[in-house]
Amino acid sequence: MTDRPRFLNAGNAGPFTLDGTRTYLVGRSAVAVIDPGPASDSHLRALTQAVEAATSVTVVVTHGHPDHAPGARSLAASLGTDLWGPAGVDGVSRPLLDSDVVATDEGDLIAVDTPGHARHHIGLHWPARRAFFAGDLVLGKGDTVWVGEYAGCVADYLASLERVRSLDLAIIYPAHGPPLESPEGALDRFVEHRRHRIRQMEALLAEMPGASGEELLAVIYGKQLPEGARKAALRSVEVMKAHVEAGPT
Repeated sequence: MTDRPRFLNAGNAGPFTLDGTRTYLVGRSAVAVIDPGPASDSHLRALTQAVEAATSVTVVVTHGHPDHAPGARSLAASLGTDLWGPAGVDGVSRPLLDSDVVATDEGDLIAVDTPGHARHHIGLHWPARRAFFAGDLVLGKGDTVWVGEYAGCVADYLASLERVRSLDLAIIYPAHGPPLESPEGALDRFVEHRRHRIRQMEALLAEMPGASGEELLAVIYGKQLPEGARKAALRSVEVMKAHVEAGPT
């Protein structure tokens, strides 16, 4: 067994995906393929070649966003196997419930519900390596991910970070960016960033009662938003505003 899992990069680098979607492969004969990414022909060919000697392949998707799920659906279909993942994600034929097991010859992977970035989102705990495949719960760089998909996502996200903190981890493998070799410190960064945004929103709403999402967006981000990020940032501001207005949970 190797110390770290193999991974193939889907080649879809960008402001939200960093170096691209990292598809992890755990196992050699009984293999789990985690987050096959977008439906890129070259990436899917590479994944198919990487598992051609395996006796069994389990295709797993952590959530349904387009940089994760389309390739998972395509790969599962081409291999004639089920797609494992959260119930509610399009194309999932084998729902993974919290604590369900994905077996590999390098150790079991345990499903962990981690909603927040997406309503239907899981991570995979790899106890044999004290490792966690985080999907988009955290990134390999920085201190924030997009949290804006649904009402209540901010509270869910913070709870998911705390749940992962309770695991005995030596390393976290995000779907974007390099591994996080100091899990506790990384989780602290992501928690503190989100709590900073909550405090910021509390202060703004005290100063600007009744402010619209657009008005709050202008104050929080000014002209710092990268091209193409405005819609996502506005949604994030709106759910943060709703979280603060709802009061303590």
